[in-house]
Amino acid sequence: MTAPMIDVARAALERFHDVQADDDGSLTFAHGGVLCVVQGTELEEGLPVLNLTCVVAWDLPVDEDPAKDVPTRVALGVGEGLFGTPRVVRGEAGWDVTLRYAFPAAGLTEGPMGTLLMLVVSSASSMRAELMAEQA
Repeated sequence: MTAPMIDVARAALERFHDVQADDDGSLTFAHGGVLCVVQGTELEEGLPVLNLTCVVAWDLPVDEDPAKDVPTRVALGVGEGLFGTPRVVRGEAGWDVTLRYAFPAAGLTEGPMGTLLMLVVSSASSMRAELMAEQA
């Protein structure tokens, strides 16, 4: 059952952010311009997992210069963090960047859950800051 993990995640995140609990059980919040959602799922009986997805940036310009090319910069470690997998997708108006981290969270209390979630969110914010600095 993922509901207890979502409850712990919500309590942990509310120490730092305004959190919206959605009808589907997911949690949404923003950190430093990064939009985030936490969802719970049970991969199989006894293996509940939380998934944190951060929308780092969207509609970033396409640039042929490798020093400014978004996929290249992300691949080379822009906003490098220890937690999360970045993804770059070409949208209609440019590059969209997300950071995703999934982990088994059963048994985590509010303190450790908050630390883990904030490590991922901080990585996403660092990535956004570096990508957006180029746009300024």
